[in-house]
Amino acid sequence: MSFLDRLLGRDAGESAGSGAIRRIAAELAALPPQDARVLAGFAYLLGRVANADDVISDVESARMEELVREVGGVPVEQATLVVEIAKAQNRLFGHVENFQVTRELRELATPERLRSFVDCVFAVAAAEDGISAEEEAQVRQICSELGFSHAEFVDMRAAWSEHRTVIRNLERRGG
Repeated sequence: MSFLDRLLGRDAGESAGSGAIRRIAAELAALPPQDARVLAGFAYLLGRVANADDVISDVESARMEELVREVGGVPVEQATLVVEIAKAQNRLFGHVENFQVTRELRELATPERLRSFVDCVFAVAAAEDGISAEEEAQVRQICSELGFSHAEFVDMRAAWSEHRTVIRNLERRGG
């Protein structure tokens, strides 16, 4: 194990599967293990889109906590902790673990549940004055990794069109 791994609290066993999901799931030990892993992956996805522009705002954090409470049925304190861990994992290991997390979620959650997660990801993206191009690209990548086609992504995105800054900019220009 490297010095960096020890410093960051990672252990040698984290190489199999997503370390991000395992770390967050450990905070959700009261839930059934599969439910904890799904909620951990969900929180990670929220952090991933919030961090698309390399800054996670207080507004985005608050929306993430609200969604983790609603989806996971966990108390405020636990949702706050899970979101903070998810944000840290995204900042530290995001580019390395993004695909691992979505692959694991794809295996654990039903397509309907994954679809609802995408809606929540859009909600976080829209939390701070609209969905930026960077956030939209990140949501598109998440959808692809979760196994959704481009047509399905476009269909899910349609519900959030009024929040898309690209659309707003076109409307302001008159076209």
